[in-house]
Amino acid sequence: MSEAPFSRRLLTVTGMEELGAYRVLRVVDAGTPEPDPGQFAMLAAAERWGGGEDERPYLPRAFSIARRDGDESHFLLEDVGPGTRRLCELRSGEQVWALGPLGRGFAPPTEGRRPILAGGGAGIAPLAILQDALGAKASALLGFRDRDRAAGASLLRDARVATDDGSVGHRGPLTDLLAADLERDAHALVYACGPAPMLEAVRAMCASLAVPAQLALEAPMACGFGACFGCAVARRGGGYLRVCVEGPVIDADELDHVDPHAGAPA
Repeated sequence: MSEAPFSRRLLTVTGMEELGAYRVLRVVDAGTPEPDPGQFAMLAAAERWGGGEDERPYLPRAFSIARRDGDESHFLLEDVGPGTRRLCELRSGEQVWALGPLGRGFAPPTEGRRPILAGGGAGIAPLAILQDALGAKASALLGFRDRDRAAGASLLRDARVATDDGSVGHRGPLTDLLAADLERDAHALVYACGPAPMLEAVRAMCASLAVPAQLALEAPMACGFGACFGCAVARRGGGYLRVCVEGPVIDADELDHVDPHAGAPA
């Protein structure tokens, strides 16, 4: 597992690409440890990072590392609140504070199992860098709410797409595509990230078919180091797992269910 430098670092923005409802933030990140697919970083804008009359600082936000390209790190953003809105406003030359790579990433497939990448909404981010690592053998199934968000599918190669409103690809949930794929050949390993209801449906489907799955969870984080327990999720058999330390990637068989707060935006 790649480990983060002890302190956060100041990075310069090199670009912001629009992908429908999403943005891809690119920053110069030379000298940092190469991240494992599935790891994340805690980001905060260097300026105007706060709200209210007294500009009270926001907490840093956790984002999966979506891609490494030379000395650049890429992050997938969606404007879902004041903090993410500020990050989406960044332009080339501005700076962000970053701490990472953090957490536990995806493990490679074993036993000759074929990898299936199943992503929903902004949860497609860690699957992009995973597909880069696994190569052409990794097929991608992606689900989105509508056409505007389905533009994010271009982050991965040759993805099959489902949309809730049928505006792009299959009309219906991502799990329709996954069920058909596993029906053809269940000797697979499913890698999934997305909204909590989608992750729970993937977990339950894979459990019923005895197909192993690795789920990249997302939960509100304050520290990224496991100190605050703000991102804890229930573990099968009792106890809790800290998403920032024991995750964000967790084997599906470690969970009885996916907690409602442990998913990406839809």
